[in-house]
Amino acid sequence: MRLNLSARKTLCLARISKNLLSSLSLAFACFFDLRSSKIEGSQATARQTAELLRSVISQQRVPYTNQAGALIDAVRAVGEQLIAANPVELAVGNIVRRVLHIIREEDLSLTTAAIAGLNLSAASDGDDDDDGERDEHSVLSAAAVAASARNALRPPSLQTLLEDMPESVAIPHTSSSGGDSEGKSKSADKSSRTRRLKHDVIEAVNELIQDINTCHEQIAEQAVEHIHQNEVILTLGGSKTVLEFLYAAKEKKRSFRVFVAEGAPRYQGHLLAKELVTRGLHTTLITDSAVFAIISRVNMVIVGAHAVMANGGVIVPVGLNMVALAAQKHAVPFVVLAGSHKLCPLYPHNPEVLLNELRSPSELLDFGEFSDCLDFGSGIGSPLLHVVNPAFDYVPPKLVSLFITDTGGHNPSYMYRLIADYYSADDLVVRRRVALGN
Repeated sequence: MRLNLSARKTLCLARISKNLLSSLSLAFACFFDLRSSKIEGSQATARQTAELLRSVISQQRVPYTNQAGALIDAVRAVGEQLIAANPVELAVGNIVRRVLHIIREEDLSLTTAAIAGLNLSAASDGDDDDDGERDEHSVLSAAAVAASARNALRPPSLQTLLEDMPESVAIPHTSSSGGDSEGKSKSADKSSRTRRLKHDVIEAVNELIQDINTCHEQIAEQAVEHIHQNEVILTLGGSKTVLEFLYAAKEKKRSFRVFVAEGAPRYQGHLLAKELVTRGLHTTLITDSAVFAIISRVNMVIVGAHAVMANGGVIVPVGLNMVALAAQKHAVPFVVLAGSHKLCPLYPHNPEVLLNELRSPSELLDFGEFSDCLDFGSGIGSPLLHVVNPAFDYVPPKLVSLFITDTGGHNPSYMYRLIADYYSADDLVVRRRVALGN
């Protein structure tokens, strides 16, 4: 017995809900890792997020109707949980939005190919059939386009076009003897189209993961174009991208010296300086307070980034805003290295953007030193000393000379255009509404 339309919709929604619960359960392990900061670094965070979303898409059972919408709902449900786990790590939201954009692009590609196929079929059949049959095929293509227009408010898909096609313009029915074969053929077509969309999306996500894994190498390949003989480079922090960039220039027989600011209070500059020396680069370690004294001897400042915002501003390790101001004062180029997974489509003033994170006071004072600063005269031992230990700085776009990404070098004024190629405006609006609680 065939189910009526209402029953089929109810069954479909039940399956989607079950799939969403399964997808959310996959996110719990990654959620707790992000919440407890077990995953450190934007690259590792972006890679794990992309791999998780790939698993969600792979295990998601999509309906025949509006397949892209089902995948988008599943990815968005998991993505919102991951973003909430660590809102400071903007790479999580970047990857979630990148995957949503991939789903929309692949679905649109299939839809465009389907419409082109219908038009081609109508044109080829028109050469052999009479005028009546040619008109029928023309109406068939028009119906597909009209169905696409009616579904503009939901993600377009080939399945939506074919489902909403009027019966009067559908492909003519065959005789009763061929009914069973026709039904099997339609069922096979549904299954094939379902697998095609998921397959294309998964392949695109695999390419995204590959880009994340190789971003250091792709950026480092451009080092010889920007670092020249006998230059003096200044950096701050412990960016692996900067390390590979400088080493690649050394491998191309460039001779230069590197000044590394120690990057208190975590002193990641100490580790970077040791690694540079291990790789054979001439390195000088300086204190953060010595940057203004040294900057006049520097030819270029090269730093990594935590995130690149849509306006061209950069969230960077704490202390780098001071370095950027010193570079501007002495007309020294300030160059930022960042993989495409760090390009954030949001602006610093967006309410869902958390620009900073306060780290533990123990990085500045140990417990014994802090206990000596308590006021026991009041009887409750209230602290007289307050420790503020921010993790990041914000560098406005006017202080940045050049961005070097895995797609090449770009001016800060071009970043918004580059970011627009990676994200869909629909996903930004949805996320903003969720963040505002509307």
